[in-house]
Amino acid sequence: MKRILLIGSQGQVGQELQYTLPELGEVIRVGRDQLDLSDGGKLRQIICETKPDCIVNAAAYTAVDKAESEIELANAINGTAPQIMAEEADKLGATFLHISTDYVFDGQQNTPYLETDPTNPLGSYGNSKLIGEKLIQQVGGNSIILRTAWVYGTYGKGNFVKTMLRVGQERSELKVVVDQVGCPTWAKDIADAIALLLLNSATPGIYHFTNSGAVSWYDFAQAIFDEAKLMGFSLNVKQVIPITTDQYPTPAIRPAYSVLGGQKITPILGTYPPYWRDSLKQMLKQLHSVTS
Repeated sequence: MKRILLIGSQGQVGQELQYTLPELGEVIRVGRDQLDLSDGGKLRQIICETKPDCIVNAAAYTAVDKAESEIELANAINGTAPQIMAEEADKLGATFLHISTDYVFDGQQNTPYLETDPTNPLGSYGNSKLIGEKLIQQVGGNSIILRTAWVYGTYGKGNFVKTMLRVGQERSELKVVVDQVGCPTWAKDIADAIALLLLNSATPGIYHFTNSGAVSWYDFAQAIFDEAKLMGFSLNVKQVIPITTDQYPTPAIRPAYSVLGGQKITPILGTYPPYWRDSLKQMLKQLHSVTS
């Protein structure tokens, strides 16, 4: 039986992976409470002790705005730690799967980004993730980099869906950015895709995976409220007002268009990724049953 080391088991994707990875073998879970990813020595020790056949890294520094003032920490967690994982996996002859992000792109395109398109991150978070990608590729070995985007889930800490539900309960009027477009992606669908990549022994390299379809944050928020109301969530929001990025300044610059093309991964999955709104409905249904 394969031994799979899951790093970041308490996060949004990590908790979903706890349901999909056991089909492939014995899962050894390591969460934030057991491992500080900025401690490279401890990370190497855990990998050496567990001797996995596969390492899945679902952990990351994801505070996009905070990264502008914590560059070294972001680079350590998103850059150096994945490099160490790749190195140790290579020594063991193990597969390494690492999750990356749409933020490695600058958002200047108006067609979906392919795995081969040039990267150009706009902020420290995206740059830290790109550093990780490059260091993994320098190590070589059997490493898979899976870029995804706009991740939300039932479990783990806050995300856009949970935030909208919270503020939609507190306020009658909200302002949401309309000029940033991407692909909302359910953590469960990412976990399913990761399991299939490993099960089907995908060729090492970079892959893109998001739910199908593209939408603005404003339209995503509208959809969240529409679907949540139908399911009986308690909401007070009456109006969502579209605003521009300039009207909502943040420390980090976000890509205006970060849609990822999924043509490369589709044959491995055997099907197109689920449509974003269908997955949103499934997540809300799950969240409603968990919280009610």
